[in-house]
Amino acid sequence: MAVYQWTGKDKKGKIQKGEMEAASEHAVKSHLARLRITPSRVKEKPKDIFENIAFLQPKVVEKDVILFARQFSTMIDAGLPIVQCLEILLKQQENKTFKKMLKDIKESVESGSTLADALKKFPRQFDDLFVNMIAAGEAGGILDTILRRLSGYMEKAAKLKSQVKGAMTYPLVTLVIAFIVLAVILVFVIPVFQQMFADFGKELPLPTQIVVAMSNFVKSKILYILGALVVFIFAFKRFYKTPKGRIFVDRLVLMLPVVGMLIRKVAVAKFTRTMGTMLASGVAILDALDITAKTSGNKTIEGALYNVRSAIAEGQTMAEPLSESGVFPAMVCQMISVGESTGALDAMLEKIADFYDEEVDQAVENLTSLIEPFMLVFLGVTIGGLVVAMYLPIFKLAGAISG
Repeated sequence: MAVYQWTGKDKKGKIQKGEMEAASEHAVKSHLARLRITPSRVKEKPKDIFENIAFLQPKVVEKDVILFARQFSTMIDAGLPIVQCLEILLKQQENKTFKKMLKDIKESVESGSTLADALKKFPRQFDDLFVNMIAAGEAGGILDTILRRLSGYMEKAAKLKSQVKGAMTYPLVTLVIAFIVLAVILVFVIPVFQQMFADFGKELPLPTQIVVAMSNFVKSKILYILGALVVFIFAFKRFYKTPKGRIFVDRLVLMLPVVGMLIRKVAVAKFTRTMGTMLASGVAILDALDITAKTSGNKTIEGALYNVRSAIAEGQTMAEPLSESGVFPAMVCQMISVGESTGALDAMLEKIADFYDEEVDQAVENLTSLIEPFMLVFLGVTIGGLVVAMYLPIFKLAGAISG
């Protein structure tokens, strides 16, 4: 069916405009007549010439999926059928890519598929966690509750991710700017001073000689340096994509001072939040652990969770293999043990997640407070040192003249 754009007047004489998907222009006019709108113009909407070029289409971001889950839960809670909810969400969706997805999902549900199976077609937007929780909600008749939990979980997960990105962005941007400034000084500024120093006819101070030598090296080897940097980044990406490389890097990241502790706390918060949400939604513990392991984002933690899953499958509790993994703090393991013994594991996991969310907040503040003075010292020593080294001969000459 094509999409038609129409313009017309309602019974009060006000001009109305809109779009409608229909089999023909006649179908659009018939629909408008039922709405008591007199059409003055009905025309097929021109097709987007770039609609089949994937990279030119808008992306479906996490925020879109969160809003979708939140609105969907509200409509299901109000008693609307799933197909009608999808129809409303489809009509009000502005993102063209997401609109197409929702249309496909709606048609799948109309043809007899479950909502979970329809969502499974889009794994990049709706991961295993989302699909399995929807399946549990459909089976238990609590889809509105599940969607509400999902949107709440995703909002907290997005906030956590944003905090970590914010903490990492500042030092990375500062370092990149610092290295660009250093390169510009070494390649373009210092050669000007070098030519001026050559006219002095006197031996340069040692710091100035070192800086001039660095400038000559960078200027003559700049292409090799850039080439080596590109090769290193490419080789690192290839290495990280291998199973052994991913395990090595992920383990190394967890061992880093300050940053490693932050990432470990984020991992604990994510694990407990995901497990707690899934268990509370009725997902089986082995399935929940499998999904949590896949979405952990760290191979070391993923391996530890798969070991826990294997131990539970053999009849053990969760707390014991978690403790043996050495990845999770003792307090977390003890609280999980209490949750298992009291039969309130999902509630206990939520409490741990809330606690570690606050821990991550504090860790981000600590990291920022540590990085700021370090960056100031780094910039002062490097750029300030270069400037002082280049002005030393001028000071020396001025002293000789005044003497």
